[in-house]
Amino acid sequence: MATLAWLLIPFVAAIGAGLWGSWANRTRKARSDGPELDGYARFREAMERSHSST
Repeated sequence: MATLAWLLIPFVAAIGAGLWGSWANRTRKARSDGPELDGYARFREAMERSHSST
């Protein structure tokens, strides 16, 4: 019986890792890079304006 318990531990861990991996991948697809890229474009434009006025 103790052997069965030791075999179940990695099995349960593998199932948990698979569930977590699928959840993490699902949330990554839902979020795009659009807002981050828009913010970077605004930052770059602001930096160009500040350098051109000097």
